[in-house]
Amino acid sequence: MRVSDRIFGAVVVLGAGGYVLAASQIQKPFFSDPLGPQAFPVGVGIVMAICGLVMIFSPDEEPDWPEMRSFLALVGSTALLVAYAYALKPMGFLLPTAIASAVISYQITPNAGRAAIFGLGISLGLFALFKFALGLSLFAFPRELFG
Repeated sequence: MRVSDRIFGAVVVLGAGGYVLAASQIQKPFFSDPLGPQAFPVGVGIVMAICGLVMIFSPDEEPDWPEMRSFLALVGSTALLVAYAYALKPMGFLLPTAIASAVISYQITPNAGRAAIFGLGISLGLFALFKFALGLSLFAFPRELFG
């Protein structure tokens, strides 16, 4: 059958066409190099279209897709990381990082105790690295707690 590669290849070719079309709308500034600002994005779009065409005309064998449980775990992890990104500012760094790290650790190895310890350790370790070694201005806890 080899349908999945062909469908994905067609989506890539369509995306490449939209990408090239959008890149062709970039206006040339007064001072620019001889190729202009469109050359690189158009080149990327052309390579993207070639890759999509290769997938359409030379697909791989149909893969063994993972079971629905694995797919749901990936969707859950993605939702968790989106929620983590939104929780950082109002909740500070330590608590959201500890929760997200613990949940993902639990998905890898379902042991609640180890996941909690790992989440706490990764949260504290990353905070120390980012705050003190890299000098980023992170807040450990919500700003409202300390005025």
